[in-house]
Amino acid sequence: MKETKRRIGGWAMAIVLAGTSSAQTILTAPVKAMASEPVMVVEGSAVAAAAGPESAWSQTEETGAGSQAAPQGVEGAGSQEEAQSGEARPSAAGGRAADAPQGPEIAAPSAILMEASTGQVIYEKNADQQRSPASITKIMTLILIFDALESGKISMTDQVVTSAYAKSMGGSQVFLEEGETQTVETMIKCIVIASGNDASVAMAEYIAGDEKTFVDMMNQRAQGLGMANTHFEDCCGLTESKTHVTTARDIALMSRELINHYPQIHNYSTIWMDTITHVTKQGSKEFGLSNTNKLLKMPTNFEVTGLKTGSTSLAKYCLSATAEKDGVRMIASIMAAPDYKARFSDAAALLNYGYANCRLYEDREPLPLPRMAVRNGVEDSVSLRYEGTFSYLGLHGENFDQVEKTLVLAESMEAPVEEGQSAGVLEYRLGGEKLGELPVVAGGNVEKARFKDYMKKVFGTWLIRDSSRLDGQTRELPDGLPETQTEPGADSGGTVQGTEEDA
Repeated sequence: MKETKRRIGGWAMAIVLAGTSSAQTILTAPVKAMASEPVMVVEGSAVAAAAGPESAWSQTEETGAGSQAAPQGVEGAGSQEEAQSGEARPSAAGGRAADAPQGPEIAAPSAILMEASTGQVIYEKNADQQRSPASITKIMTLILIFDALESGKISMTDQVVTSAYAKSMGGSQVFLEEGETQTVETMIKCIVIASGNDASVAMAEYIAGDEKTFVDMMNQRAQGLGMANTHFEDCCGLTESKTHVTTARDIALMSRELINHYPQIHNYSTIWMDTITHVTKQGSKEFGLSNTNKLLKMPTNFEVTGLKTGSTSLAKYCLSATAEKDGVRMIASIMAAPDYKARFSDAAALLNYGYANCRLYEDREPLPLPRMAVRNGVEDSVSLRYEGTFSYLGLHGENFDQVEKTLVLAESMEAPVEEGQSAGVLEYRLGGEKLGELPVVAGGNVEKARFKDYMKKVFGTWLIRDSSRLDGQTRELPDGLPETQTEPGADSGGTVQGTEEDA
């Protein structure tokens, strides 16, 4: 194997020639980590706080009615059977929990703890058992609402009219009247803060025409996220159908999609109390919204950023809790907790555990990328770019200052080249172990050269050479072409600038 080295911008570049067209360019350099420090948390402090007395708002759990008492049949009004015990099991990254210290004991029979940027699971307990999610369902409803906003199908200022069907929803609601209009943004507040079933159905009808069509969209979106054990039958989770199910893992997956793709959700999920104005034939009146996520007001060693609660007699007490500390974002999904306090204390225990044991490495300064040579294209090279940002979650106190990066690129690409086409990877290693890789892709398009393109190149070369002869000066020519020569005695003084071979 022949190895040729040259320096580019201060980096040592080695072009490894293997005697075939599959040669690779490898760029290596040690790197200093952009990592958060391990977070030490006084274990149990947040749990103890969560087990303390609730505020007055907890007495109207999931009513969305502020100080107004919950109507009969509201979420959380059902019986609270004793939860089944489950065994926590550490599992592997990329959807299963990595090898980590033994997790905390929790009351809920199903739960999971996931790091948001990597998707790595830190802790899980019966995470794939199908259960009723209650109002956790609304996370998928919110994803579709923000999808519609992103696509331009709807806007925040659109006026949404409440139908008779939407008004008829029971459970947690904001008591919208038939024919009442509210903006899309107000409806989002009603869904996120007060868990309004009526607002959820009104938005489903506004986006899809009817709830059934919207639910079909929810299931399609869930399938696209890899939520293999989820099936939705309504848009709000009020149904008592035993086939309206999801899992703790799938809740974490859709929560991750919502907070990563639409981080503006936290503008609403962190609101503790707000008001809306009902304008009907009877006049206008203000209505108070109280956040059903009581974790927002509990003493914690991390910042609570959301996300959604849910409870019915069938589902018991559920929660998708999101939090952030030192740039590390966590998602704790709790299903079927035996009471409303247990779901918050369980979530706090998991989040404390995660922040005490995890350290996140993010590469905010990847290696510089050269241009990639293109064969048989209208252009001779194409720019490159990284696809995304590399991050890795360490669970064992790793020293990320010793991370090594290796840029592995193909020697060239064959035209046509499409933007986003794979060109190689940036590999990350620590102590000889591969942490992962970051894709490198083409940053633009290069069309395949046709006959006229080759002729342009040939004529262009001739013009440059002829011009060089006439001027009697050295011109910068394309790679591989000889330089011009000025004969002795010429006007320029007769100095020879180079040599020229006749074609």
